[in-house]
Amino acid sequence: MATDRAGTPTAVAADQGTTIAVAADQAGTTIDPAAKPRTWKDRLRRSRAGKDEAGKDEAGKSRGDGPAGGEAEQQEPAAEADPWTSFAPAPEPVPGRPVRAAHATGRFLVHEWTLAVLGSLTLAVGMTWPTLRYPLYTLPQDYWDPSLQAWQMAWSGHALRTDPGQLFQSNTFFPEPWSFAFSDMLLGYAPVGLLGTGPDAAVLRYNIMFVLAHAMATFGAYVLARQLGAGRIGSAVAGVSYTYAPWLLAQAGHLHIVSNGGIPLALAMLARGHGWSLRHGYRPERRRVGWAYAGWAVAAWQLSLGFGIGLVFAYVLAVILLVSAVVWFWRRRQGRRPFGRRLFVADLVGGLLFAAVGALLAVPYFKVAELHPNAERTIGDIGVYSPPASGFFTAPGESWIWGGLHEGARAALPWHPEMTLLPGFVLYALAAGGLFFSVWRLRHRLFMLAGVLVTMVLAMGTRFFDGTFTYAPLFDHLPGFNGLRTPGRMMLWTTLLLGLLAAGAVSALAQRVRELSTERVSSRPSPWLRVATLLPLLLVVVEGLNTTPHPVVPEQPAAMRTVDGPLLVLPSSQNQDQPVMLWSTSRFQQVVNGGSGFTPKQLDDVRRVTAAFPDQTSVDYLRTLGVRNVVVLRDQIVGTPWEVTVDAPVEQLGITRQQVGNAVVFRL
Repeated sequence: MATDRAGTPTAVAADQGTTIAVAADQAGTTIDPAAKPRTWKDRLRRSRAGKDEAGKDEAGKSRGDGPAGGEAEQQEPAAEADPWTSFAPAPEPVPGRPVRAAHATGRFLVHEWTLAVLGSLTLAVGMTWPTLRYPLYTLPQDYWDPSLQAWQMAWSGHALRTDPGQLFQSNTFFPEPWSFAFSDMLLGYAPVGLLGTGPDAAVLRYNIMFVLAHAMATFGAYVLARQLGAGRIGSAVAGVSYTYAPWLLAQAGHLHIVSNGGIPLALAMLARGHGWSLRHGYRPERRRVGWAYAGWAVAAWQLSLGFGIGLVFAYVLAVILLVSAVVWFWRRRQGRRPFGRRLFVADLVGGLLFAAVGALLAVPYFKVAELHPNAERTIGDIGVYSPPASGFFTAPGESWIWGGLHEGARAALPWHPEMTLLPGFVLYALAAGGLFFSVWRLRHRLFMLAGVLVTMVLAMGTRFFDGTFTYAPLFDHLPGFNGLRTPGRMMLWTTLLLGLLAAGAVSALAQRVRELSTERVSSRPSPWLRVATLLPLLLVVVEGLNTTPHPVVPEQPAAMRTVDGPLLVLPSSQNQDQPVMLWSTSRFQQVVNGGSGFTPKQLDDVRRVTAAFPDQTSVDYLRTLGVRNVVVLRDQIVGTPWEVTVDAPVEQLGITRQQVGNAVVFRL
């Protein structure tokens, strides 16, 4: 067999030429083997392989000449594509980055947690209306305690911006130290206090946080019920009943009580982090250390809002932690590590963080207790605010349904704002049904019932057999418990447990509806069955409707924007001083006025001595304190001694008088 110059068998070349000739005859085209391919198959093969054979020919690398051509002829021809693929449908295009982002956004918007957040926000706006109708000018319920709390957020933001070291030395109650700790501080809202200045911004900030607090409470209770194993509608019942229980309508003026959403949210995060649910028990494969850290962080933030409800939350967490530690060590002795080392470290670090936050916040309160013995509560003080058993079935006047009907029952209560503790008759009924028909196991239902009864007994304070074996031991022996004035706020835990019992019943109802729907031909629940599952939620929402008033905040006197401190504003009292605190947010000058959970002895003395101001005694006393100016509000002194003395001669006192707007300014 002969070979060419490159050593290639000539038979191979002949065979290749024959093949090309046959292909040419079939295509009806005369092809020169040494020329560029001209058939549609060759053009298709060139385009797929990305070879520019014309360029190779121009470079002198023709197929028939030289070693390069010989090597090219030795190469195996590329696999030819099936010509019928030209008639196949075009492949699906790969989506670009914008399309993928749009799809991800769509999935996020329809996610359960996103819908829960949006639903909670929408419901909060509607259920608290008209809070956001005139958010710059009105406050919910009254303008006394809300003015104080609006000032608290403004002051914490001002202190963080200017001098964080003076956070607890506020501009009010001059010259008292540690005055910021005279009541719950809402310190967790300090970041929002950095936004805006002046009374208008403080009122707007308060109203926004008031609505958001309701939304967070609803979302937190919903998430907790879902994590424990309830269905969506059942969890919604738990969230709405926890947030809009009728008894909480009497607390609309107490943002530190309404801001309770961190409690169920932290519990839900901790349960999720530990892979635990009430319905399915402990599942190690569902452990998430990050959720455990997040749960402890939210718990610490909730505690920073105040000890009014945060203290009981701390003790509940301590009990949960103690039980978990006992279980961990017991199972570890059996050769099992139920939580895992990483989760154990997360609990240890998170628990220390929570304890550190509590200890740091407790320091100023201990200072206040040391400087002001009159601030200490006694068991007699607890008795004044302890509700009778009838309080659990009495609604506050702000309830849209029960307010007017329960007017006589409220009149029989010594202090009805803290003794009308109805969580809702609908909630009572659903929780009672949940004892017999529920997705929860029987022992869990019994535990919840026991929790409801225990918290109710504690909420009665000294009304339950004088509290000898219930509230009194906690008051005497648990640190911080003697600082809680109103035991009725334990109803927060009663309401949460009742909501979980109700969620179990409603979830069981929804599950039964799904079972019935599978027996139908269409496998879809009828409209009446759908309404049956939504009816409990609608009833809970309706029972939570309110008629909370939204009074207009007193306008800031022009003198508060120009007069330097330290200053005293007259008249002065617990309620009248709280708007003064709000007015001081323009300049944060030092003011003697202040309103809180207790009245310092020195402020009592100031109010007593200045009853005849301006006179020599009051002027000398105020100078001793370091007060430089006194502002007397003309529109508030009608019927008081100041109505006469405000225009009396002052030359002999060595002070000056100036009219600034509707106020008279005395410069000492």
